Amino acid sequence: MQLKRTKILATLGPSTDKPGVLEALFEAGVDVVRLNFSHGSAQDHIARAEHVRELSRATGRRVGVLADLQGPKIRIERFKNNKVVLQEGQDFALDTNLGKLDGDETQVALGYEPLAREVQPGARLLLDDGRVVLDVVNVENQSRVNCKVVVGGDLSNNKGINLQGGGLSAAALTEKDIEDMKTVAKINADYVAISFPRSGEDMREARRLLEAEGCFAGLVAKVERAEAMLVIDDIILASDAIMVARGDLGVEIGDANLPAAQKLLIKRSRELNRAVITATQMMESMIKNPIPTRAEVFDVANAIVDGTDAIMLSAETASGDYPVKAVEAMVRICLETEKQPNVITSEHRISEFFGRVDEAIAMSTMYLANHFNVSGIASLTETGSTTLWMSRISSGIPIFALSSHEKTLGRVTLYRGVFPIPFAHEKMANASVYHLIVDKLRGRGLVESGDALIITKGDATGHIGGTNSLKVVIVGEDPIA
Repeated sequence: MQLKRTKILATLGPSTDKPGVLEALFEAGVDVVRLNFSHGSAQDHIARAEHVRELSRATGRRVGVLADLQGPKIRIERFKNNKVVLQEGQDFALDTNLGKLDGDETQVALGYEPLAREVQPGARLLLDDGRVVLDVVNVENQSRVNCKVVVGGDLSNNKGINLQGGGLSAAALTEKDIEDMKTVAKINADYVAISFPRSGEDMREARRLLEAEGCFAGLVAKVERAEAMLVIDDIILASDAIMVARGDLGVEIGDANLPAAQKLLIKRSRELNRAVITATQMMESMIKNPIPTRAEVFDVANAIVDGTDAIMLSAETASGDYPVKAVEAMVRICLETEKQPNVITSEHRISEFFGRVDEAIAMSTMYLANHFNVSGIASLTETGSTTLWMSRISSGIPIFALSSHEKTLGRVTLYRGVFPIPFAHEKMANASVYHLIVDKLRGRGLVESGDALIITKGDATGHIGGTNSLKVVIVGEDPIA
């Protein structure tokens, strides 16, 4: 059986609320769902999360839940007629003192009051993901930013603003985010994404606030700011995963710099033993079309080759016309790309020493798996750490994370090549555990007689960091003979 190793995140929304669609997404191969807190009510998110949990129980397939907090949104306000058309070379102003509904062809209100203090003449502002570009001419009365239109076009209500090169001071966590953390805790999210962090301290503060609400989810840093790239190791190490958020990041650093930034972010995340998600416009055309463009196919495949753990769909599934087809297309690309030799070989940490026994077992397992005819790896894990280390090594061998902890099963849904399997084995003798593992995997059709299977476990059940043994068994033979 060929298992897709790269994980697929699907954003939930009106399209997935339709009868039968979420069930079809499960069947198509979604691994984690994203709840976008920029849209919808708390009750919407709670209902969607409950539906996901119900389906996970009914199908026996654990699908993770990622709650994506909105973060600071620097936006213009509204126009009298909802939209204007700006011409190249014309004057246009952003004014914090203007009425929120009084925008016209010459000016618009601005909800972010500090902007007038944070820009200088010559600064470049990008509106609506860079579709409209303004150069700052001057600032009046610390409230009105007078600009010249460099790239014109349609501009409608509430569009976002980025400063090219970064530097705006908006905090990563807003009052709305802190309030939304209560909902995140209520739905027991597996991961929480933090928007626009500028440093590792932003992530550490988010973790403190979440834990105060009783939420111990994995943290995902959305890399969206230019200045985040300057301290990226600090941000990665303070997080459990990062998201290459190519929309805002591309606007701030420039589209031409984005491919190199994506490759660097994936590389550093893997080197620092963190998971990584590649996001934004991966299958954008499938919002309205039933098949992807060739460019989108290449984009998804390149992210897989680079080593991303997960690829994400946004509007394609949340509000698109073909949510299931978008997932199916991604699955096809994953399966074909993952056959390539350069995707299943690795020299990761080949010359390094290891600081912990469980880490050494994980690395030894992957070396053995990649140099022996092995059909699978079964890892009994308390926290998922062993399987995370394993998943940093490129391989074509599936890693089955067996755990009795729901939190751990949810955490590993994001790890490349790792498949969560509920497994209760407390107070069982080693001989019984080995037999039960083999029976469990055979029962799911994941291994068959004659297959070589690597099993890793700890002698002390329930001990965090206790993985200290590696055993090769042949399915169908006595594993303790």
